[in-house]
This record gives sequence, structure tokens and C-alpha cells, in this order.
Amino acid sequence: MEKREWPLFVYGGLSSCIAEFSTFPIDTTKTRLQVQGQLDGRFNKIKYRGMVDAFCQIYKQEGFLSLYSGISPALIRQCTYGSLKFGTYYTLKQATNEYLNVTEDVAVNFGCAICAGIISASIANPTDVLKVRLQALGRDKTGIFLDNNVFKCFRYIYVHEGLRGLWKGVGPTSQRAAVIAAVELPVYDYCKHKLMDIFGNNIFNHLVSSLIASFGSAVASNPIDVIRTRLMNQKHNRNTELVQQHIYRGSIDCLIKTVKYEGVVALYKGFVPTFVRMGPWNIIFFVIYERLKTI
Repeated sequence: MEKREWPLFVYGGLSSCIAEFSTFPIDTTKTRLQVQGQLDGRFNKIKYRGMVDAFCQIYKQEGFLSLYSGISPALIRQCTYGSLKFGTYYTLKQATNEYLNVTEDVAVNFGCAICAGIISASIANPTDVLKVRLQALGRDKTGIFLDNNVFKCFRYIYVHEGLRGLWKGVGPTSQRAAVIAAVELPVYDYCKHKLMDIFGNNIFNHLVSSLIASFGSAVASNPIDVIRTRLMNQKHNRNTELVQQHIYRGSIDCLIKTVKYEGVVALYKGFVPTFVRMGPWNIIFFVIYERLKTI
């Protein structure tokens, strides 16, 4: 790797962590909304009416800190996923553009984004599983995750579900990451390039481009996000038969059962917090990222 390329990975990870921490409570409400109605004794009841109701109930019943349940694996995830995703994308894009002698080619950006999304999401999947489990559990539950400890959560999954448990939902997670990256990164770069003549390369350009990219990626990725969240959240004990069986056997089975029992609209559960979070997340990320690149 050339000397001028490695900072892209560092800037990507640092910007991702700041954006993640700043918007994490909204992500917690999204996870709670997506798992409710799941064919599971713990989550089959509809408890929250929407993002604001989920936020208020979690705050009142479990305390403010519960909104940050799972923040540790989330930040670890961004150190790996964020660094690899953005660093790989911009490094591949730069190398491909130089090789093909093109500038802001949509096909090149699209291909590089898909590769970056799949690679980074697959590697970081265990941290995503931990994050979802802790977010869904909250702080007022009883049982193995009583003290909301990420290490006990990891140990429980490894002992009772094996290494496969840590890569549960890796299929839809990779698909979601590919969709988000394929929409978000090329759209952001395209909008930024087109708006350069109007706004120039400044913070307002980055803000508008981020919002447009966020809306597109939220619409495209939400159904896959619901499926991956449910697959990650369901538990299975490999050591005994007297436990809850797998509710969903895989991505397709989860999709069919979700639509069958809850309707197509269930695939867009959590869309509002997804977009409400994704907008600020991308604004914070790209503004910081663009500033770091000028150092």
C-alpha cells in the first residue's frame, strides 16, 4: 500500500466511530422496532408505536444508558468495518480510475463500493451480532445478559452457539452493506461532483450530498436490515434440544415468514429511525472525513 493511501483507512475508522457514537440512541430504537413482532416469545408483542415512542419508553423504563446498550461492539465494529469500507472503496476507486484513465465513472464507483461493502461487513459481522443482541435486550431484563456485558455476551454465544453464532446473519449483512455502499458512496460522490460548480468543495456541498445519499441507501437497504436484525437476534443452543428452535432457517425463510405473518410493510419497520439516523450519521462522517483528508 502506498504511503498516501493508508490515511484513508484511519480517517474512515475515526470518522465512523464519531458518527456512530453521536447517533447510536436512534439506532437502538431502530433495532427494537425491527425485532418486535418477531416469531419469538420475547419479542412477538408490539410494544413500540414508532421511533419517538420507543425512545421515550426505553428512557423512562430502562434509563438513558440503555439507549447506548451495545455501544462497545458498535465502536469496535466501526474501527474495522468503517476503516475497511471507506478505505477500501476510495483506494480501489483511485487505483481503478488511474488504470482506466476515467474520473467519477458511475460503473467504477458502483463496483468498488460493492466490493468494499461485502469485504468489510463479512469481517466485522461478530461485532454486529453482539451489538444487536445487547440492543434488543436492554438493561431491565433478567438472564444471561443481566449486566449488559459485551464479554459475557460473546462468551455465551461462543459456548452455546459456536463460532457460527458469531457469523449469524452474515449473508443479509453483507448484502445490506453492499446495497448501502453501492448507493451511498457513488451517490455521494456523484452529487458532490455535480454540486461542485454550484456550492464549491465546502461543508454545504457535503451536507446536501450526504442527505441525498442517506435517503437512497435507507430506502434500498431497510428490508434487508430487518431480515439480518431478526436472524442475528434469535438464539439457538447447540448443546440441548429442550430450547427454542430456530424460528428462521435463513434469509429467504425469514423474508417469507415476515411477509406472511406481518405483511410487506413489516420489511420497512424502523425506516424512520434508519433515515433519521443515517442522515446525521453521514453528515457527521463525510464532514469529518473531508476535513481529515485536508490534513
